[in-house]
Amino acid sequence: MSTLAYTDETPASATPASRGRSAVKIWLYAVALFIFALVLVGGATRLTESGLSITEWKPIHGVIPPLTTAEWQEEFARYRQIPQYKEMNEGMTLSGFKSIFWWEWTHRLLARGVGFVFAIPLLFFWLTGRLEPFLKPRLLGILALGGLQGAIGWWMVASGLSVRTEVSQYRLATHLTLACIIFTATLWVARGLARPRTEAPPSRGSAYVGGLIVLLALVQIYMGGLVAGLRAGYTFNTWPLMDGQIVPDGLLVMHPAWRNFFENVMTVQFMHRCGAYLLFIVTGLHAVAAYVQAPGTRHARGALILFLVVTAQACIGISTLLLAVPLDLALLHQAGGITVLATAVIHARGLRGEYPERRPAAV
Repeated sequence: MSTLAYTDETPASATPASRGRSAVKIWLYAVALFIFALVLVGGATRLTESGLSITEWKPIHGVIPPLTTAEWQEEFARYRQIPQYKEMNEGMTLSGFKSIFWWEWTHRLLARGVGFVFAIPLLFFWLTGRLEPFLKPRLLGILALGGLQGAIGWWMVASGLSVRTEVSQYRLATHLTLACIIFTATLWVARGLARPRTEAPPSRGSAYVGGLIVLLALVQIYMGGLVAGLRAGYTFNTWPLMDGQIVPDGLLVMHPAWRNFFENVMTVQFMHRCGAYLLFIVTGLHAVAAYVQAPGTRHARGALILFLVVTAQACIGISTLLLAVPLDLALLHQAGGITVLATAVIHARGLRGEYPERRPAAV
């Protein structure tokens, strides 16, 4: 009597898991697209000062918005109790409140939608045997991060309901960065399910550089979250000089010194600029090295595309700063940041090679 063991020597069509690999990959790319949209709407929610318009966390009941005038008045009354209304929006009309409410409600609805788009197909693929064993812990880990992200989202909102007029920049940056980590993990797994190719990376170290670029992109996004939380983009709207200098005075005026990197508007914006310069230099050198070491390969083309995407994002960022953060450019800049991250992840995963196929063979 024969049993099944996993090997790399029989056709991929031999198991439901192998046959389902393409479907799982498409599903994960769809999840990543949902997360992309969620991050963009979250950026619009922040830029329009809408994030505190819903003052309660109702994971289930909150799906249904106010439907009657009395329900709208009740929701508006709760908003009028928090410092943001009293100090920034006193006298706001119900119509004005609705305009900020819908941004936050849409953001929360999308967040719930991502949960369903991930969890329900995951259950289906799992129960029908379409998941290869190595995928299961990875996907459960992403699901767990999604649950944690929901809790962090409310933790962020709660920081602006009692004392502050805005959410904490620490919590905002954490919320944004975790969303991007989930996005990264989803794309990483999806890209690894592509059809295996035999093309070797340009050098032994190129895969490590690809991973470094992903890390730099995530750090840059975190610093962008701090910039958004402090509204630092509305100050020092010149480039390449900042406050008339390459390295401005006043970067370390707060004590202890570490606070400057999270609370000093000048320092936070300066560090975000430096992060952009570093990412530009590293991706540029990586593209040149890939071209020299492996001209004409998909890895060299991927490195060049990544550098061009980073260059475009830098131009958008400079324009956003010089024009004092108009909403359309600010959202384009945020979309560009996620696009840089996506390009970096796909490129880095390709440098490491695709997941080997687990195929059954009789033993």
